[in-house]
Amino acid sequence: MSDTEKPVGEMSFEEAMRALEAVVGQLESGDVELEASIKLYERGAELKKRCEAKLKEAEEKVAAITLNADGQATGTQPLDAS
Repeated sequence: MSDTEKPVGEMSFEEAMRALEAVVGQLESGDVELEASIKLYERGAELKKRCEAKLKEAEEKVAAITLNADGQATGTQPLDAS
């Protein structure tokens, strides 16, 4: 299944970025009719939102890593822990 066929909500960060880059390339080319441009723009907005969500997930996972006194990772803590 190509990045243009796969539902945005099922894409990995990398898939969504590749698809977003393709959308931007098509829009920048200027060779797309108005209706197609609108649909591409809407898909691009969905892809951008997906990328932002996946980045936030990754940031939260990194923030949850706990370190020991030597700075070595010892595990994770719940995201809502203070």
